[in-house]
Amino acid sequence: MVNGEVAERVINPAAGMDAVTLRVGDLELMSSYYENAIALVPIEEKSRGGEVHRVLGRAGVPLMRLVATPGLPAGDPRQAGMFHTAFLFENRASLAATVYRAARDARGQYVGSGDHLVSEAFYFTDPEGNGIELYVDRPRDQWTWKDGQVEMATLYIDPNKFLQDNLNQESVDAAPVTAGIIGHVHLQVGDIPTARRFYIDGIGFDPTSSLGDQAVFASAGGYHHHVAMNTWNSRGAGPRAASLGLGNVAIIVPGREDLDAFVARLSAQGISHSDNGTSVVAADPWNTQVSVSLPGVSVDELLLR
Repeated sequence: MVNGEVAERVINPAAGMDAVTLRVGDLELMSSYYENAIALVPIEEKSRGGEVHRVLGRAGVPLMRLVATPGLPAGDPRQAGMFHTAFLFENRASLAATVYRAARDARGQYVGSGDHLVSEAFYFTDPEGNGIELYVDRPRDQWTWKDGQVEMATLYIDPNKFLQDNLNQESVDAAPVTAGIIGHVHLQVGDIPTARRFYIDGIGFDPTSSLGDQAVFASAGGYHHHVAMNTWNSRGAGPRAASLGLGNVAIIVPGREDLDAFVARLSAQGISHSDNGTSVVAADPWNTQVSVSLPGVSVDELLLR
């Protein structure tokens, strides 16, 4: 940040992602899948009206909230919303252990791999069609930046060779108690200029890479991306009606002054929001709820979100 104007425009470089919320039709199926395939452990649940909210995580850290909403229709893959939730691992062994678990669970589907230069990733879909990315970052000193954009690609990774080179029983056994993190969230949107106005101008992420009118990647603090938005399946999509799938994208910022700056950016765009003192919640142009919160969101707060 070089001046006050930039400080007001850009999100705090220490910002990051928090637990993702999915609305699900079959809570027990989806909970069991994430427990078995991704090694998430149920932490707590609460009934709210006709819904059941269940928080899952690793090492006591919430990573996902599943909201049982069986009356909602299934999501349309052409609508705005979730492209994938990306779980970030500390090393290749931890990644390999979870890829191995996910590949053995026939309720989900393996859909490919990608060496993105900045990271190595494997992709799945859960039983209700929500995308999942499991990935590990390469060291930042191996990333290449050119004209303000980080160089990324999608090169093939042989999953069998990756497992042969990195899988060990110790990491498989330790997966449920190994801390995890939501590295980024990739969204489907109707068009890129509108997405940029909300996620870059409104939330304050810095753009890090762009594929013309197809996709944009953005982050805090020089990360390759905390959020991505694409139109590959959803070009022209309008605000989505209530359906199963993505319920909330959660972002953490260090201090109240960061929430105040976020509120100022939203107000400048005329975007309505709610503010309870520790979290500011707004809906993006496609009715995806986005929460920006202070650190230390409790499980109880997450259940009430």
